[in-house]
Amino acid sequence: AAAGRPADEEVSSDSETESLLLGRRRREAAAAEEEVEETPQEKKLRLAKQYLEELRQLEEERAEEEETQPADLIGDRLKEDVLEQKGRLQRLVAKDVQPPGPASIRVLRGHQLPVTCLVISPDDRFIFSASKDGSLIKCKWEVDSGKRLCVVPGGRKGTEEQHMGHASHILCMAISSDGKYLATGDRNKLIMIWDTATCKRLHIFTGHRDAVSGLSFRKGTHQLYSASHDRCVKVWNVAENAYVETLFGHQDIITGLDSLSRECCVTAGGRDGTVRLWKIPEETQLVFSGHQGSIDCIQLINEEHMVSGADDGSLALWGLTKKKPLALAQQAHGVQDAQGLEQPYWISAVAALRNSDLLATGSHSASVKLWKCGEGFRKLEHLWDIPLVGFVNSLKFSSSGDFLVAGIGQEHRLGRWWRIKEAKNSICIIPLKQRATASG
Repeated sequence: AAAGRPADEEVSSDSETESLLLGRRRREAAAAEEEVEETPQEKKLRLAKQYLEELRQLEEERAEEEETQPADLIGDRLKEDVLEQKGRLQRLVAKDVQPPGPASIRVLRGHQLPVTCLVISPDDRFIFSASKDGSLIKCKWEVDSGKRLCVVPGGRKGTEEQHMGHASHILCMAISSDGKYLATGDRNKLIMIWDTATCKRLHIFTGHRDAVSGLSFRKGTHQLYSASHDRCVKVWNVAENAYVETLFGHQDIITGLDSLSRECCVTAGGRDGTVRLWKIPEETQLVFSGHQGSIDCIQLINEEHMVSGADDGSLALWGLTKKKPLALAQQAHGVQDAQGLEQPYWISAVAALRNSDLLATGSHSASVKLWKCGEGFRKLEHLWDIPLVGFVNSLKFSSSGDFLVAGIGQEHRLGRWWRIKEAKNSICIIPLKQRATASG
């Protein structure tokens, strides 16, 4: 490991380790400054040139395939990047997406217990999934063939030393934007870092005092954000195998976390009824409120907008400059008759196709719903339902938007309030056909 430890040694966020790491990083930074005498302006210029050269090479390759002028492509790409950073890039794809036929949905079986989380590799080739049986990646699946490529079995609590995998329920996972690292978090307070190519465990991060419930890599980096039922957010540097800092603020367990390119992340705070935006360098937070129930899931749509779901059945669209939702859909999945009482179906998973107007939500209402965000993210329009029986514990769109993947379980990801016996613990790949080329 880069930090000079054995590759699989545990990294703790305890204060002693923290002070040692901070001291080491300061010495390294000082040494780096002595070696390279570069002004901030020179550094900006060098990075800009490097970025443009990478863009030029990428667009030249694309131009050869599409027979267009690289200069036009580079200009368009730069405009897109600026809009994306400002949170104003919204590809209008929802109106062109068509519902799939039930026969076209592929079901991948392999998990013994409910699937709790999944991620798709950045190139859309692989799906990594995990389950309550502690079997990590119990599957690394190949998307095209549905073939299981790698299985890391889980173990019983207390047998962590004998198993390379987890020994308790895995609740969350994240993949780095370069596809190199996979992070998984479990109910036993552990975060494990994996090599995605070989499925070998690289590090174990300790320091959370309760279940790890949310993970996200900052886009374009190996900086990892983690959230926990201990109500705090931690920051890690995976490439250096190092703990960075801890942030506090939520009054209840954190149930979900997401991030994009900026040095910040968003979290869902369970029964404290708040969504929070954490600004990492400033160590500050913005608090948003609008749901009446426990907020169970959250995802960023772009750098300025996000979506969240709660157990009161509400689905909320947020702008990061407004403390209240821009749009709120009550009882988004309808209501159920539970022991003579009408209760809304919980929203257990949300997904957003990045920088677009397309959303998906999951519950245990026997369907996944697709939604269109109206102009300015001020309206939520229900498109159509995809029949799926069971608790939808995780939803992810592919980068291309060609398919949606759902992690299905007989039980909810975080508990055992209900059990749907007819459900299959599985991964469902849902193809999304488009009528025509979507407009930007």
